[in-house]
Amino acid sequence: MSTTAGQWEVIVVGAGAAGAAAAAHLARAGRRVLVVDRAASFPRAKACGGGMAASVQALFPFDLSPVVEAVIERVRFTWDLGDPVVAELPGAAPFWIVQRANLDAFLVQQASLAGARFLPGCPVQGLQRRDGCWRLQLAPGASEQPEGGWLETRAVVIADGSGSRLAASVGLGPSRPRFATTMSVELEGEVIDPATAHFGFGLVPKGFCWAFPRRGGMSIGLGSFIGRPADPATARSEADAVLARLLPSLGFAPDAGQRTVNRLRVWDGHHPLHGEGVVVAGDAASLCDPFLAEGLRPALLSGCRAATAIDLWLAGEAHALAGYSEGMRRDWGESMAWGRRIASVFYRVPGVGYQLGIKRPTAPQRIAQILSGEMGYGDIAQRVIRRLLFQRG
Repeated sequence: MSTTAGQWEVIVVGAGAAGAAAAAHLARAGRRVLVVDRAASFPRAKACGGGMAASVQALFPFDLSPVVEAVIERVRFTWDLGDPVVAELPGAAPFWIVQRANLDAFLVQQASLAGARFLPGCPVQGLQRRDGCWRLQLAPGASEQPEGGWLETRAVVIADGSGSRLAASVGLGPSRPRFATTMSVELEGEVIDPATAHFGFGLVPKGFCWAFPRRGGMSIGLGSFIGRPADPATARSEADAVLARLLPSLGFAPDAGQRTVNRLRVWDGHHPLHGEGVVVAGDAASLCDPFLAEGLRPALLSGCRAATAIDLWLAGEAHALAGYSEGMRRDWGESMAWGRRIASVFYRVPGVGYQLGIKRPTAPQRIAQILSGEMGYGDIAQRVIRRLLFQRG
């Protein structure tokens, strides 16, 4: 099937969690949807811890359990590998672990089954609005080139990840995104406790590390969340030193695992997420939690809400896209504003933060409730910040 101009009502740029979720919803709503992704082969490896609140199931009309690899029952916090605190998570299945390659592919499959077309190997290098439509230019060497050199569509969902340049080019999201420096490690082997997620403080300067069990191994991550991102060589050297201590505590060799240094785009203020016939979702919208690095829940939430807004806008509701920006600000951004404030204090005095925050009797349960989606940072922020600032003084 050729990609002729004007064939599509919606083009989704990026087949990650946000883009694929948006495409699945739009296709099920009967919209003519094209999904393009820069990756030449799919599924593709994706550096991601893979943790997400089980509450995201409510966003989808189909079952996500085929891609769930572990159900987390408790969270274990440590300071410098010691001084542990364990919190039981609320509910029967509050926190899930997936592999991003499998989740993304599953969502793309659901979109395809509903009628969407998927084109891998098609990076988008230009986006412009003309005569009431959006025109997308694919990069030279794309797996398929449209007739006339441009793809045309009434609406666009920009969901091309942390490295996105398209969003800023049309005035969406932050013009100068803030990034955290992270390293992702994939480990194969037996997991000591497959129902426990680990969060370690005191090992990573201005950040923390996490370890999530999955089928046949673990996904490890390290992140620094305040200050200027380190250059890749320095970040890798510092992360390797942390891993040499962390991995033996989890039953793995100190040099084990496939390691990838990344830059993670994190939430850094309220910004417009919509324009005329265009929305931005997922990491491209800078929605990642600036304190605990949760990215999957906001990616899926924004992808599903973006689809609803685009569908309504195509049906003639002129203010539907503005409603998307406002809804994400109200239901996600307000909590992240408090999360950023907590991070700015906590990661500058992490030892104090651990003692006055994590080790307080109610704190682990509160963090567990945030991870499971039961509450936001605004519910705890003012007390936490006052406590930390008072102690510093």
